[in-house]
Formats: sequence, structure tokens, C-alpha cells
Amino acid sequence: MAWWQLTVECAGNELEQVEDCLLGLGAQSLTIGDAQDEPIYEPLPGDTPLWSRSTITGLFDQSQPIEALYDALVTGLPAHLAPSIKQQELADQVWERAFLDRYHPVRFGQRLWVVPSWHEPPDPAACNIILDPGIAFGTGGHPTTALCLEFMDGHPPRGKSVIDYGCGSGILAIAACKLGATALACIDLDPQALDSTARNAQRNGLDPAHLNISLPEAMQVQHCDYLIANILSGPLVELQPRFARLTTPGAQLLLSGILPEQADAVHTAYQRHFDLDAVTIRDGWCRVTGTRNSIP
Repeated sequence: MAWWQLTVECAGNELEQVEDCLLGLGAQSLTIGDAQDEPIYEPLPGDTPLWSRSTITGLFDQSQPIEALYDALVTGLPAHLAPSIKQQELADQVWERAFLDRYHPVRFGQRLWVVPSWHEPPDPAACNIILDPGIAFGTGGHPTTALCLEFMDGHPPRGKSVIDYGCGSGILAIAACKLGATALACIDLDPQALDSTARNAQRNGLDPAHLNISLPEAMQVQHCDYLIANILSGPLVELQPRFARLTTPGAQLLLSGILPEQADAVHTAYQRHFDLDAVTIRDGWCRVTGTRNSIP
């Protein structure tokens, strides 16, 4: 069965009106997308940020002619939105298969692979993380996660205690375990992320009870040899005093989630307590690394 697609571009304050109009015409589903390549960064729990301009696509069965649907949409919306309306026929396909086909195993560094559960690991002897796309942030596809995984591959936490602050899906904590970490603490503000970390740990043969998964206020670990935080620059700057207290002299610091224009602020915040390396930039994101010095 083929489908009709009607797409409208609108401002954020017009979303509800456009949604109501598409649903009133019989749309079977709605999809909201970014109209201007405007990034939305990882939201805090409870936040639902939207783009300043969005596209809304309604999917319709072909019981009505596309011309009639188009004319009814033009009539039902403010006149200034009419020029943005686009129509097309969408061929039927197995949607689950189409989704699965988007994701493939990806290698980070020399030996770390992130492998969706429906694929066989390309290199069974490598360090394979079995992870599917889901709600929690972090599947390896985002540059910030990739920057962390590649650094960890080259600087493994073998024999070290690790804190993953802002663990998301648990991908970095699982990588740390597979790279030889002896103790793990997984911290996140979002209970969904903690649940996701526990599930993904089990899927990878790890006992969640050994990962010390908790909200920040319930954190029991007092210090670590390797601290990872792939969050946002604002929280990173605010958390610097806590991270300085949590890290032992010589401990490895790995920060990401930083835009290039934010790197100086993060560097300034951390330079007193950490000997920092040169900033690494990729695809519009930065990685800041260093080691804890002995300054109290």
C-alpha cells in the first residue's frame, strides 16, 4: 500500500494549529523535523525543546485524492503557510526493516565496536559493545560519543576505577568495563538513563549491581582514577569543583559535549586542578582531556 505525504513548514508557535489541521484531514501519523538545520542539544529531564522553525509531515492513506487533501490543507491553514506545503507519494515498505537497515556496526579506534543487536560483530575478537538505538542519549553515532570512545580505545582504563558522569545509555561505562576498568560508577540525572544503562549492561554480559548506577545525590563513590563526562559545557563548568574532589592525583579526565566556542570556558574552569591536553575538535564538537594534578 502506498501513502500520500503532506509536509508543512511553520514556526514553533504554529505547530499545534498545523498538527490539528493534518489530524483533522485524517493523517495516520505525524512527524516533526528541523526546518533550518538548528541543533537541539541533550535536554535536561522534563524539557521538550523544539526548533524555532519545524516541518510537520502527515501520512495519509490513498482513499482520498492528493489534490483534495492539498486543497483542504491550504484552506485550513493561514495563507502565509500555503507556499511551504509539499506533497508526494510514499511507496510502501517494511518500516521495521527500513529502520534496522539504517544502523550498522561502527568501529572506534582500533578495537572498540558498537554493534546493533541484529548484526553479528564484524570482529568477534574485538571489544564489542552491543547497543541498539533508544531513548537515552549516546549510541556512538554522535560526534561527542565518538570522540570519547576513540580516546578510551587509545587510553584504556585498565585496572582503574571509573566514574561516568551523565551515563546516558551506558555506552561509555560499558566500554570502560570491556577495556579493563575494575570499578564503575554510572551517574545521571535522568532515571530513564539509569534504566537504559542497567539494561544495556545486562545485554553486554555485565552485572548492573557492580556498576553502582545512581542519581547524583545517591552517589556513593568518593574518588576515581578515570572520570568521563559527556554532557554539556554549562554543567561541565559548574561541576568542575566536584570533579576535582572526585579525582585522585594523576587521574585521567575525559570531557565532551562541548562546542568550539565553549572550549575556552571549559579549559579555564579546569586548568587549575588538571594538566590539560590540546583540545580535539571534530564535526563541530570538542573533547577536553587531561590529568589531575596535586593542587588541593
